Amino acid sequence: MTVTAERTSSQLSVDVFERIAEFAAREDETVRFEFIDGRIEVKKVTNGSHGEIAMWLVFQCKHARPDLTLNTTGQGLKVETYRNGRARPDAVLAPVGHFSGQGDWAEPDGVLMVVEIASYDSDAHRRDRIQKPLAYGEAGIPVYLLIDRDRSRVVVHSEPGARVGYHHTYVAELGEKVTLPAPVGFELDTEDLKGYMD
Repeated sequence: MTVTAERTSSQLSVDVFERIAEFAAREDETVRFEFIDGRIEVKKVTNGSHGEIAMWLVFQCKHARPDLTLNTTGQGLKVETYRNGRARPDAVLAPVGHFSGQGDWAEPDGVLMVVEIASYDSDAHRRDRIQKPLAYGEAGIPVYLLIDRDRSRVVVHSEPGARVGYHHTYVAELGEKVTLPAPVGFELDTEDLKGYMD
């Protein structure tokens, strides 16, 4: 479900959005709100396989880079370099302790990678494959990893740039080894992900 804010001089402000999102989180724990490209996006809470993928990735990241933490608690990010926005990636990779004291909506500075685990809903294509790469790249986040369950593949976006999102995109079929470029700097063997695509 998507609610569109009118693109006029009275467009929904980020402050108003944050109050709406905070209220909604208290009232209904089955959805999360984001504000990207002038739209309030409603993300459904994930299923079991989605959670298993996130935990698999936590273990991979911690094993390869113990100096980093993959936050899967719904940490919000301010992705407003080009458009005012707020996003809640499925996971955010940053140095240990990076988000301490930053609140619900943290600045993207210092974030090394964001992760989205594409769901099987009707908005996944627009949200995860079009809007998110643009928003994350324009915010200067070095790597955007999309685990695309619908297409059984992994997409690595890197080299962020203003007004383009990312300059480089690498697509791998599940089962391949994927190198996450600097500053992340380690390899993922995606063979195990085949068991979580339902």
